[in-house]
Amino acid sequence: MNPILIIGIIIAAILALVLLAFIGKFFSLWLQALFSKAGVSIFQLIGMRLRKVPPQTIVEARILSCKAGIPVDTNLLEAHYMSGGQVLRVVQALIAANKANIQLNFKDATAIDLAGRNVLEAVQMSVNPKVIQTPKVSAVALDGIQLHAVTRITVRASIQKLVGGAGEETVLARVGEGIVSSIGSAQSHKEVLENPNMISKKVLASGLDAGTAFEILSIDIADVDVGQNIGAILETDRAEADKKIAQAKAEERRAMAFAAEQEMKAKVMEMRAKFVEAEAQIPMAMASALRDGKLGVMDYYNLKNIEADTQMRRELGGTQESNSSDK
Repeated sequence: MNPILIIGIIIAAILALVLLAFIGKFFSLWLQALFSKAGVSIFQLIGMRLRKVPPQTIVEARILSCKAGIPVDTNLLEAHYMSGGQVLRVVQALIAANKANIQLNFKDATAIDLAGRNVLEAVQMSVNPKVIQTPKVSAVALDGIQLHAVTRITVRASIQKLVGGAGEETVLARVGEGIVSSIGSAQSHKEVLENPNMISKKVLASGLDAGTAFEILSIDIADVDVGQNIGAILETDRAEADKKIAQAKAEERRAMAFAAEQEMKAKVMEMRAKFVEAEAQIPMAMASALRDGKLGVMDYYNLKNIEADTQMRRELGGTQESNSSDK
C-alpha cells in the first residue's frame, strides 16, 4: 500500500477518535433530552460548552420544565445563567407557582431571582404563610409602668411586590413602632394586660404592609411582661435633682451670709480704728483749746472728774454683774 494513504488513514482515525471523545461527553445529556422530549441538540450542547455554560444544569432545567408542562426555551435558560441567576431555582419556582395556580411567568421569576430574592421561597411562602417573631419590644403606658411585648406576625409573600418591595426588617420595624404607639396610648398598663388583643388590632389596622413584599395576615401577642415603674423612677430622679438644686441654693445663701458677716466685721474694725483715731485727737484738741483760751482750767478738771466718775461707775457695774453671775 501507499505509505501516504496509510498515514492519512491513521490521521483520520485519530481525528475521528478525538471527535467521538469530544462528542461522547454530551452524548448522555443528549440522550436524556431526547428521551424526555426536551429537544436539545448536540450542537446546542457544544455551543453551551464553548460559551462556558454548564450543559448539565441547562439540560436538567429544560427537562424539568418540559415534564411539568411549562417548557422554557434553552436560550432563555442560558441567558439567565449568564446573567448570574439560579436556573434550576427559577424553574422549580415556575412549577410550584403553576401547581398552586399562582400567576408567575418566566420574565417575572428571573427578575425576582436577579434582584437577589429567593423566588422559590417566595412562591412557597405564598402557599404556606411564614410566621415571624419580633424581638422583645418595650413601651411605657400613660401610668408610667413599662411593658415588654413579644408578637408573632403571620405574613404571605406577594409575588407582584417582590421586586422593589421592602423586606422582613421593615415589617418588624413597623410592627415594633405600632406596639410602642399602642401601649403608649393606653391609660393604664392593666388595660393592656387585660386585653392584649387591643395591641394587635390597632397595629393590624394601620396598614403596615404597604410598600413591602409581604401581606400581613395576622399579628398575635405571644407574651406581655411587666417591667419597671418608669414613672416612679422619673419622679425619684426629679426629686433628687430638686434636692440637689435646693442644697446648692442653700450653700449659695450660706456663703453669701458668711461673706456679708465678714464684711460687717471688717466695717466694725474699720469704725473702731476711726474711733481710736478720733480719741487720739481729743487730747490734742483740748491742748489747743487751753492754749487758745477756749477752755478753762476748771472746765478741764470738771471734765476729768466726770471721766473718773464714769469709769468708777463702769467698774462698779461690772463687779455687780460678775457677782450676780457667780451666784
